[in-house]
Amino acid sequence: MARSLTLLWALVAVAAVVLAAGGIVLGSIMTQALRQQSLDDAKVSLSQYTSAVLSPRLVNGTQLRVGEEVTGIVRRTLAERPDILSVKVWRRDGVLAWASLAPDRIGQRFPVGHDLQEVLETGEAEAGFEDLADAEDAVESRLPVHDVLEVYAPVVSGSDEVIGAYEVYADATPLEASIAHRRHELWIVIAAVFALLWILLLVLARSASSTLRRQTTALRERSFALSESYRRLEESSLEAIESLNATVEAKDPYTAGHSLRVQRIAVAIGQELGLTIKEMDALRFGALFHDIGKIAIPDILLTKPGKLTDEEFDMMKRHSAEGARIVAKFGRLRDSVAIIRHHHERWDGRGYPDGLAAEEIPLAAAIAGLADAWDAMTIERPYQRALSTGEALAEVRSCRGSQFVPAVVDAFFDAVSKRPADFGIADARALAAG
Repeated sequence: MARSLTLLWALVAVAAVVLAAGGIVLGSIMTQALRQQSLDDAKVSLSQYTSAVLSPRLVNGTQLRVGEEVTGIVRRTLAERPDILSVKVWRRDGVLAWASLAPDRIGQRFPVGHDLQEVLETGEAEAGFEDLADAEDAVESRLPVHDVLEVYAPVVSGSDEVIGAYEVYADATPLEASIAHRRHELWIVIAAVFALLWILLLVLARSASSTLRRQTTALRERSFALSESYRRLEESSLEAIESLNATVEAKDPYTAGHSLRVQRIAVAIGQELGLTIKEMDALRFGALFHDIGKIAIPDILLTKPGKLTDEEFDMMKRHSAEGARIVAKFGRLRDSVAIIRHHHERWDGRGYPDGLAAEEIPLAAAIAGLADAWDAMTIERPYQRALSTGEALAEVRSCRGSQFVPAVVDAFFDAVSKRPADFGIADARALAAG
């Protein structure tokens, strides 16, 4: 959960950076659009004014009227627009046809600038904030204003022919102030919107964090409940298997306690061989339930006092495979299945049920097989007398490399010498004799 919460808040932090960057980019774009829109509005206003007010006085057919009488009328008209600082009228060839300031410039030819050329060619007005650096702007550069808006508008004849162009200089101070004010409002709105988005994101993150904590707590509780249920199920399963195992032993009173003894002996050998905890756990259960498959064997065979016939022995041999089939249904005992199935295999390959030989035999199964054989040899039965400790030890030694896996036999003797009581050997002299 801690990692998920860290990632969540990291995402919130990244989102904050992205929102801030997005706000700055959007503000810049909208500020530029606002400035351009203001400029376009001013261009339209001044273009319409010059076309509506000046053109009727300056245009005569396809000619420009620039006499003293016209000049006086135009100057009086311009006085109505104090924001207009200067007006110049250009012919198509770049000759200054008329000027409201410094009329001595009239009749001079100047280089046709890009904006003027565009107006003469397209008939579309152009506008921009001017730095008044050109030679023909020398008079206008001395005007007592800081910001100047320059607009070029076409002079159109009655036949809609572009015969020249107006160049209008206007005081841009009010326009710049308006743009600055609107830009300030725009940034406040953008900051407020993105701050609101950030707050909403923060609220969502806190809500998601709380939800995640609740879900994690619920998941832990559910996992604990499932683990507890699984543990109880395993306990019930083991109890069921133990009950079946007890039922098997109850069929033959002479083998009572056999499974527990085999388990104790197998564990002692496994410890000597250095098995892992997981392998020891599988060996412990495999040795305990190695004969559980006898539940499927008829009682008459299990309690028969004499030697079994070949057919009866073949039937008896089914118990290892049957036991493996039964135990395989329980997940807790799955690692013990091979032990139960193969504990009657032999090193020489003459065992059952699969005739495995040598290294093919699972080590834990070989351990359980030797433990089972040792207990069978040393327990008195109606059809077989118990071997003495010496005889049993000699039998194990003689079967090394034929019935029993050599490494398991060696570990068996090492364990017997260290813990003889685990093997039912109480007389140390008998052990020495063996």
